[in-house]
Amino acid sequence: MAAISREEVAHLAHLARLAVNDAELDTFAGQLDVILQAVARVGEVTAADIPPTSHSVPLTNVLREDVVTPGLTRDEALSGAPDVAEDRFRVPRILDEEA
Repeated sequence: MAAISREEVAHLAHLARLAVNDAELDTFAGQLDVILQAVARVGEVTAADIPPTSHSVPLTNVLREDVVTPGLTRDEALSGAPDVAEDRFRVPRILDEEA
């Protein structure tokens, strides 16, 4: 027996605003059924004595130490800009807005 019906697939497609035809409904229903069965099989092997984990092996923080370093000055940052106005990068207007 299918875990998901054509009507449920049609409903999901409608919610996702997807246009699907009848052939696609049948295809997607079969594919989603396979996925749901696989998820159900995974759920069957869970045991109460196995604690939930987010990773299969222990992880440690692999990030570097957060060290403050000096950044560019305003003049250094603007030195490579093709156009500067009022100590800022000047870029072409992309919206029809009044300045």
